[in-house]
Amino acid sequence: MNSRIATLATALFLFSGSAWSWWNDDWSSRRQATVDAGVTGADIQETLSEFPLLVRLHTGNFGYFAELAENGKDLRFMLDDKTPLKHSIEKVDALNELGLVWVKLPTVRGGVSTDGFWLYYGNANAAEGSDSKGLYDVNQALVYHFAEGETLPQDATAYASHAADSKATVDAAGWIGAAAKFSGAGGISVPAAPQFALTPEKGYTLSAWVKLDAAQGNAVLAQAKDGASALELAVQGTALVARYQGTGAAAQTPAANLTSAKWQHVALIARKDKLELYVDGVNTGSVPINLAALNPALSFGQGLTGSLDEIQVANLARPADWIKLAFRSQSPDFNVLAYGQDESKGSAGGPNYFLIILQSLTVDGWVVIALCGVMFVISSLVIVTKGLSLKRARQDNDAFLAQYRGMGASSDIATLDQEETEEEQEIADSAFLEALVGNHDHFQSSPIYHVYHAGVAELKKRLSHTADTTHLSTEALNVVRTRLDAAVVREGQKLNKNMVLLTIAISGGPFLGLLGTVLGVMITFAVIAATGDVNINSIAPGISGALLATVAGLAVAIPALFAYNYLLTQIKDVTADMRVFTDEFLATIEERIADRQRG
Repeated sequence: MNSRIATLATALFLFSGSAWSWWNDDWSSRRQATVDAGVTGADIQETLSEFPLLVRLHTGNFGYFAELAENGKDLRFMLDDKTPLKHSIEKVDALNELGLVWVKLPTVRGGVSTDGFWLYYGNANAAEGSDSKGLYDVNQALVYHFAEGETLPQDATAYASHAADSKATVDAAGWIGAAAKFSGAGGISVPAAPQFALTPEKGYTLSAWVKLDAAQGNAVLAQAKDGASALELAVQGTALVARYQGTGAAAQTPAANLTSAKWQHVALIARKDKLELYVDGVNTGSVPINLAALNPALSFGQGLTGSLDEIQVANLARPADWIKLAFRSQSPDFNVLAYGQDESKGSAGGPNYFLIILQSLTVDGWVVIALCGVMFVISSLVIVTKGLSLKRARQDNDAFLAQYRGMGASSDIATLDQEETEEEQEIADSAFLEALVGNHDHFQSSPIYHVYHAGVAELKKRLSHTADTTHLSTEALNVVRTRLDAAVVREGQKLNKNMVLLTIAISGGPFLGLLGTVLGVMITFAVIAATGDVNINSIAPGISGALLATVAGLAVAIPALFAYNYLLTQIKDVTADMRVFTDEFLATIEERIADRQRG
C-alpha cells in the first residue's frame, strides 16, 4: 500500500512539473484547455484517435486578440511542454474577435474530462504554424471548409481532392466560417480518385452541416456514385434519408425530419451489413444492406435550395461516438472545451486575477469605472479640503474664545475686532484657501469670530461708529440679534458647502456601479447567445469584469459615507458653538446696558 501511495505521489509530482513547464520562451502567454467528452448529450464511451476538434475563440472565452500576430500565425497547441499538436487555422478575425481553429487530438477518451492541451500565443515574430495537411488521418478523404473568394471548393486534407465543378456560391455568414450556398441549379462535382474508394470491410462516412431554405423537391446533399451503385443523403420536402443502391438491390433508412432555416448536422455511415442515418449526432434509423466495393465520384448539393458547410468524406465507417462528438464540438452548445486562466511567462506566482478581470471589461464597464473614478477624485477633494478647513476653524475658534472670555467687564467689546484686508476678502469665500494660505493673526478661519465681527459691525452702525452700549435701545438690540442669527446661517452655509457632492457619491456611486454590472452581464449573455459557448470558463471572465463596476461604485460610496457622517458631526458641533456664542454675546451686551443704566 505504501509503495502504491509513493508511486502515485511521484506521478502527481511529475505531472504537475510537466504541466507547469513553459514550452518556448518566445511565446509570452498561454491558456490550458480541457476536453470533456462526457458532455456530448449521449456520453462518449469509446476512445477516439486523431480527432480534429474545432476550437472557437471569441470574446466570451478569449480576450487577447490584440496580442495575436497577424492572422493568428503565432497560435500553437501543445499536449505538454514537448509535444506539439497539428492545427489548421480556418479563420482569425482580430477586429471582430473571432477565431476558428482545428486542432488534431491524439486521443479523446470516453467519459473522461482530463484530456487537454495548452494554447500558446503572443509572439509577433512567429512563423506560420497552421498545417491543414497534417490535421487529418489517412482515412479522411475529403474536407471542404469553404472560404471567401474560392471559385472551386478546396480540399483541406493532404489528398488535395479539389472540386472539378461548382454551381454554388460562397456565403461568408456560414455555420463555421463561410459556407456553400446552393440555388437548386446545380451542385459541386468531384471526380473519382483512389482515396474515395469504398471497401466493405472498412465502410464509408459522409457528413455535413445543412440549412434548408425551404421544403425541397428532390435534393441530394451528398452522393458517392459508381455507375449504377451509389450512397447518398437525400431530402424530399424536409424528410432526410440515407440510401444505398447496390447491384440489383436498394435500401433506404427511415426518414428524419429536418427544420427549415436551421443549421443541422447530418451524417451517413455505411458498414458492411448496415446503413445508418444520423441527425445532430443521434442515430435516427438504420437499414440492413450488403455493401459492395465502389470507386465513386462525389457530388454535393444537387437540386438543393439551401446551404452546406463542413462537408467531410471518410473511406472508413466512423464510430457513432465520432459523429456525436463532431456534432457537439461544432454545435452552438459548444461546451466540449473548458478553459483555464491565462498565464504569462515568468508569472511564478500564478495568474494575475485582477489583470484578468481588467482584460474582461467591456467598453461600458470602462466608462462606468471612469465616471466612478471622477466621483472618487471629487469626493476625496471635498473630504480633504473640508477636513482641513474644519480643523483650522476649531483651532481659531478655541483661540478666539480664549481671548474673548479673558476680556474684563470694563473692556471695549470690540477690542478683538479688526477689519478684513483686501487680500483676506479675496479668499473669504473659500474656507479651504482661508485655512490653508490665509492669515490667522485675528482668527480669520474662525466662524465664531465672523459672527462676532458681524455683531460688532452692527453695534458700531447703531451707535454711530462706537461700541458704547449705553444708549442701545431694545429695538436696536433685536436688530443686532437678527444680524447675529444671519451670520450664523451664512457661516453654516459655508461649512456645508460642497457636502452635497458627498451625498451624490454615497447614493450615486452604487447605482452607477450597478448599471455597469447589469450592462456587462447583458453583454456577456449576448455573447453566449451569439456564440453558443455556455461553459463556466466563458461566462466567468465577463461576469467578474461586470462586477468590477459595482466594486468601483462601492469604493466611491463607502469612504464618502464614513467621511460625510464624521464631517457632518463636526459641522454640527461648530454650528452649536456659534449659537452658544450668539446667546453669550447678546447676554454680555444686555448686561453692560443694565450696568451702565444703573451707574
